[in-house]
Amino acid sequence: MKVLLIKDVKSLGKAGEIKEVKDGYGNNFLIGKGLAKAATPDVIRQYEAAQKRKEEELKYEISNLEKLKDELSKITLVIKKTLGANGSLFGSVSKEEIAEELEKAHHLIVDKKAIEIDKNHLKAVGLYDVQVKLGHAISATLKVDVQGE
Repeated sequence: MKVLLIKDVKSLGKAGEIKEVKDGYGNNFLIGKGLAKAATPDVIRQYEAAQKRKEEELKYEISNLEKLKDELSKITLVIKKTLGANGSLFGSVSKEEIAEELEKAHHLIVDKKAIEIDKNHLKAVGLYDVQVKLGHAISATLKVDVQGE
């Protein structure tokens, strides 16, 4: 009996592979537990169509992330903070503030967890480069201009 593995099965194969197995093992264990489907031409065609659809979605997502990367690279984000008596900032600029300002000023939604700031970073007035990890090994450099009020 030929089966199409839906999930990885230890000592048999990975998801997407077509394997020849004994009828009892295929029907009772693999198909019974939802690990495989009988490898009929219709099932194989459906699986290949689903895989193709997933690949297209991944390509679309990566192209959107590349566009976002280009947009972020062109932006210089201005964040105004209150200055103390000696001209230094009260506190520092946080990831949340950067994400909120990006959304407010440029209508770009970036998860605050994707923004990477060094511990000693953004504690003074000036221009800084901040890394934004977008996913799928794509990261952008955002310029942040911290100004005093």
